[in-house]
Amino acid sequence: METSRIEIGCQGWNYDDWIGRPSARSFYPQGTRSSEMLDLYARAFGTVEVDSTFYAIPAETTVRNWCARTPNGFTFALKLVQRITHERELVGSEAELMEFCARARALGEKLAAVLVQLPPTFDASPSRAAALRRFLEALPSDMRFCIEFRHSDWASVNTLAMLNERGVAFALVESPWIAREIMWRLATAQTLDFAYVRWMGARDLVHFDRVQRPQDDNLRAWSELLRDLARRNVRVFGYFSNFYEGHAPASANKLKRLLGQKTTGPEDLETQPSLFD
Repeated sequence: METSRIEIGCQGWNYDDWIGRPSARSFYPQGTRSSEMLDLYARAFGTVEVDSTFYAIPAETTVRNWCARTPNGFTFALKLVQRITHERELVGSEAELMEFCARARALGEKLAAVLVQLPPTFDASPSRAAALRRFLEALPSDMRFCIEFRHSDWASVNTLAMLNERGVAFALVESPWIAREIMWRLATAQTLDFAYVRWMGARDLVHFDRVQRPQDDNLRAWSELLRDLARRNVRVFGYFSNFYEGHAPASANKLKRLLGQKTTGPEDLETQPSLFD
């Protein structure tokens, strides 16, 4: 099936709100400890986006622990550290970039991609465009990179061509920063063999234990786009934020069902044996 090229997961796995309570089931079984969450998550999803790497380069022991606790075929997408993207705005960051990439390589085949998330203030001014071009030239060619722009000036075929020439994907993001219609046109124009998708949402929710704003119509439209990409032999990595509908695991499973993929819900996690039993 072409949808086997589509890998769907969540933006992170360590959320207390995902733990069930006596009165309500969420995602993880009641009483789940933080140290058990990745093991449980990996039974339901085959990929995850790691947010913690945005704040600091992970220790080598941490990366090796992620590998050891997940099955073969599981993948991690790492967010590039914010000192490079937000504090330095890609300027003068070559040494730290190489350090980050060396740590990411420890994942081996479990590395999905590195997400370069740029701030909304990173516009397409000449100085920032020059910084982006220099940054792209410094990226190693042995791993996947994608760039998320949060300024609409970058939503153009010229930007797409510049990225694709270097083998870098334009991150496809459901968000308020770039209109969905423009994002979808860029998706069909990409020339790479992989795509990176993120489903965001207004940051006005305070609990993440259940779906609070269903996006069923939106997800059906996205599922058709992802099927089209898969038919073109594009490998898709897609990740949900809790803010999209209120509960990322439910959103991810909803899309997986639309794609005809097998899902694992909270009721399954309560009865499945451990990966390491």
